[in-house]
Amino acid sequence: MDVPNNRSSVSEFILLGLSTSREIQIFFFAVFFLVYVAIIVGNLLIVISVIVDTHLHSPMYFFLANLSFFDLCLSSAATPKMIADLLRKRKTISLWGCMAQMFFTHFFGGGEMSLLIAMAIDRYVAICKPLQYQTIMNRRVLIGFLLLSWAIGSIHTTSQMVFTVGLPFCGPNVVDSIFCDLPLVIKLACTETYILELLVIANSGLLSLICFILLLISYIVMLVTIWQHSSSASSKAVSTLSAHITVVTLFFGPAIFIYVFPFKSYSVDKFLSVFYSIITPLLNPIIYTLRNQEMKAAIKRLILMAQYVKMGKLSKIAHYTVFIINFYF
Repeated sequence: MDVPNNRSSVSEFILLGLSTSREIQIFFFAVFFLVYVAIIVGNLLIVISVIVDTHLHSPMYFFLANLSFFDLCLSSAATPKMIADLLRKRKTISLWGCMAQMFFTHFFGGGEMSLLIAMAIDRYVAICKPLQYQTIMNRRVLIGFLLLSWAIGSIHTTSQMVFTVGLPFCGPNVVDSIFCDLPLVIKLACTETYILELLVIANSGLLSLICFILLLISYIVMLVTIWQHSSSASSKAVSTLSAHITVVTLFFGPAIFIYVFPFKSYSVDKFLSVFYSIITPLLNPIIYTLRNQEMKAAIKRLILMAQYVKMGKLSKIAHYTVFIINFYF
C-alpha cells in the first residue's frame, strides 16, 4: 500500500477523556488529584523507608522499594496530563508527546511486570529454601534481577514503538481515551496496521498472560510447600505471599483484559485505563503496608524522625508533609 506524502499533517491528537459534562470533569479532577498525591506520598514513603531503615535492608524490601518506584513512574507517565486535561475544554497532546507517553507507559509497565516475577522468585526461595535464602538472594543476584527488569521494559516498549513512530498520521486524530493508548493510536494511521495491531496484542497481551500463568504456578507451589511444612513462620510467609498475590492480580488482570479483548467497549477500556494507571499504583503501597508489620513500624520510625528534624522545629511544608503521612497511614 502506498504511504501518503503528508506524513506530518497531524501534529497533535485530541483526547476525548472520561466525560463531556463539566460537573463530572471537576469531580474527577478533585478525586484523581487527591489519589495522585496519595500515590506520590505512599510510594515515596516506602522507597525512603527502605533506604533509611536498616531493618528493611533485605531482598524482599529491596524489590518492594523498586516496585514502588516503578509504580510512581508508571502513574506519572500519564496521570498528571490526564488531571490537567480535566480542567481544559480542548484536550490535546502533541504527536511526540503522545509517543513519549506511550513509550514510558509500556517501559515502566514491562519493567514492573518482570519485577513482579523477580519478587515471586524471592518469595519462592524464602519459603521453599529458607536455609539457603541469604546465599541465593545475594547482592549480585538482586542487582541482576533489577537490571533485567529495566532491560525487559526497554525491549518491551522499543519493540512496539520502533514501528509506531514511523507511522503516517494524516487523517483522524481523535483518541477516545484518557491518554494515548497504543492500540487506539495505531488505528488512526493512514496505512494498513493489521500486522502491527497483532504485534501489539502478542507483545503485551500474550506476554502478560504467560507471565501471569507462570506466577500463578509458582504461587501454587509455594502454598503447597507452606501447607506441607507448617511451622511458626508459616503465618508470616502466608501474609507476605498473600500481599504479593493480590498485587500480581491487580497488575496483570487489567493488562490481560485490555489486550486480549481489545476494542470491544470503549467505556470498559476507559475504566480499565483508570484502574491500571491510577488505582493499582495507589493500592500497592496500601496492600504492602497494611499486611506488613515491619513496614508499618519503619514508617512510624520515619515519621518520628521527621518530627524531630531541626530539634523539633519543622517548617510549614514539613508539618504539612507529616500531616499527609499520618492521614495516609
